[in-house]
Amino acid sequence: MSDKERFKPYAATYLIMEKDGQVLLLRRFNTGYQDGNYSLVAGHLDGGETAKQCIVREAMEEAGIAISLADLAVVHVMHRLSPAREYFDIYLRTEKWNGDIINREPHKCDELKWCRLDSLPDNMLPEVRFALEKVCRNVPYGEFGWPD
Repeated sequence: MSDKERFKPYAATYLIMEKDGQVLLLRRFNTGYQDGNYSLVAGHLDGGETAKQCIVREAMEEAGIAISLADLAVVHVMHRLSPAREYFDIYLRTEKWNGDIINREPHKCDELKWCRLDSLPDNMLPEVRFALEKVCRNVPYGEFGWPD
C-alpha cells in the first residue's frame, strides 16, 4: 500500500438566478482573478456543507438574498482544469428568492446586472460562458480547460 495521499480537487458552486428570461451577473473587481469580467454569484465549498447549502450561503453573502434549498436544482456539473487547480463546479438554478438583490461585496464586485442568456457580455469568465451555453442546451455535464 502506498503512502501517497489521494488527489483532492477543489469544488465550487455557481448560482443561475433567472427572471424574465434573464440571468443575474456580477462583475469581478479587485479579486486577482479575471477582474473586469462577469460571472455569477459563486463560491468555494467550505467543507461540512452540501453544494446547495454553499450556494445559499454565497447568495446571502454576495447578493443579500435568501434562497430555500427546495428551490434549487442542479443543472450542470463541470470538471474544470485551471492553470493552478482542478475543480468540480456545480451550477444550480433558481427562479425564487427572498429579499432585494444588493451588492454586499463591493470590494470584490463593482456591478450586478441582469442579462439575457442569448446576449451575454463579451467580458465573461470563459468557463462560466461555457457552462451557461451547456445549461441552455440542457447538457448536464461538461469538461473545460483540458487539452484535446
